[in-house]
Amino acid sequence: MSIRSSQRSTREFFLLLLAVAAVGGICVALNYWTKTPIVKVDSSGKWTPERFGRLLLGPEQIACYCFFTWACLILGRREAEVRRQRSAFGLDLLPTEEGARILPEDARPLMRKVDMNAANRGPLILATMVRMALGKFAMSRSAPDVGEVVRTQADVEQYRMVSGMTIVQYLLWAIPAIGFIGTVRGLAGSFTMASSDEQDLSRFMGEASRHLNFAFDCTLVALVLSVIAMYFLHYVQRNEENLIIDCQQYCQEHLLLRLYDPQPEHASVLQ
Repeated sequence: MSIRSSQRSTREFFLLLLAVAAVGGICVALNYWTKTPIVKVDSSGKWTPERFGRLLLGPEQIACYCFFTWACLILGRREAEVRRQRSAFGLDLLPTEEGARILPEDARPLMRKVDMNAANRGPLILATMVRMALGKFAMSRSAPDVGEVVRTQADVEQYRMVSGMTIVQYLLWAIPAIGFIGTVRGLAGSFTMASSDEQDLSRFMGEASRHLNFAFDCTLVALVLSVIAMYFLHYVQRNEENLIIDCQQYCQEHLLLRLYDPQPEHASVLQ
């Protein structure tokens, strides 16, 4: 028996190609702008296009841009999926009239109603949760069993969302790591200047400063990108967790509390 997914695929490989193409186009344009002819290099510390180019362009910086863009595209796709999933709350899945009750004999007709209203809308977490709960009620005729199914399915969906974030968490870990690689490379380049035979002191100091600038530029770019991406990660995770909670609450209000149980003292609701 195949497992039906309740969420759309993120299509991470396609988003990777899109991120590389976007970063490549922007970096080419940025490189063209920073290579504009300059009469002389400004050594007064002002931010010239050439200085911006050294800050923003480099192997480590470009790798950080690719990882950052890839992570943001994945998070954007997941946020769009959350918004699509929330559209299920507007569907007519369960009776919402005041005082309506759901009998065991009503479970299978309601399942067909759920399938009909959720058709052509893609996989939906809420529809899957309601369908499984109604199927359990049709077989067991027990409200406590239905509540357990809802809780278990909510945990499954939560674990699925958490596991889907592993690639994003890796990317957000890799961004500062790549920045520190650039830092080490720049520091190593400046230390090797100590064994250089360069007799011109000003030229020696300029080369050493260039290596140090590169080292700290990589760290700066990586940390800024990491801070921004971490905010997006926690924002999307919060919305996904709220989606699962709202699905549980919907099932509690419109399903569990409306089930007809011949032994009401054993009825259970989601906690």
